[in-house]
Amino acid sequence: MFRDLQALLSAGTTDSSLQDYQDAVLTENVLLKPTESARYESFRRLKQLYGLDQRIIVFRSLRMLWEQNLESQPLLALLCAIARDPLLRATVDAVISMPADTIVTAPFFGQIIDELYPDRLTDKTLASVGQNIASSWTQSGHFTGRTQKVRKLILPHPILTTYALFLAYLCDVRGDALFDSPWCGLLDTPKHILYEQAQQSSQQGWLEYRHSGAIIEFTFRHLLKDQT
Repeated sequence: MFRDLQALLSAGTTDSSLQDYQDAVLTENVLLKPTESARYESFRRLKQLYGLDQRIIVFRSLRMLWEQNLESQPLLALLCAIARDPLLRATVDAVISMPADTIVTAPFFGQIIDELYPDRLTDKTLASVGQNIASSWTQSGHFTGRTQKVRKLILPHPILTTYALFLAYLCDVRGDALFDSPWCGLLDTPKHILYEQAQQSSQQGWLEYRHSGAIIEFTFRHLLKDQT
C-alpha cells in the first residue's frame, strides 16, 4: 500500500495525529477512493501496517525520516511494515539470503507462510498473501517483474541505514551487531559501506555514532525524543 501511504503522509505533517489521518482518508478522501467502504478499508489496512500514530515509535521515526530522501520512501515503508506484520517478516530471511537475479513467483512467498503456519490458512488465502507479499518486495526494489520476480540488490541512502539501525536498536541489538541484524541485511550493502553511511547520518544529526577501535556505540536521541 505504498502509494496510499505516500499520498496520506503528503497530505499531513510530521505532527499529524491518528485522528488527522483518519479524517484525511474518511472525510477528505485524500486517497481518492470511489466508495465509503473503500475508504474505510484503506484506512484500516494502512493503520494495521504502519500504525499512523505518533505514540508508536516505529511510525513516528518513519515519519521523521520520510521527507529526507524521496527515493528511500518505498523501502522505509517496507521496513516499517516488516516491524508490524508477522507474515511479511517471516519472508525476510529468504529474501536476504537470495542471490541477485534469482527468479521466484508469488507462490514462493505463500509457501514460506504455509510452512511457518501449517494448516492455518486456506489455499485461497495463501495465494492472496503470497501475491501481496511479492508486491511489497517488488515495490521496495528487492525484485522486479510481474509474474516472475527477479531479485535485485538495493542501493541504500544513509536515511535507510539510519532507520534500519534504529529498528535493530529497538530490538535490543547494540554495538557492531546492529550492522549484522536482518534490518541491515535488507539493505544488500557491505558492512564497510554501512559504516560510512552511519557516519554520514551522524554528521546530519540523525543518530550518534562513535567508532573507536573495536568499540562501536550508537544512540538515537533525535529519533527517541518526546517518546511517550
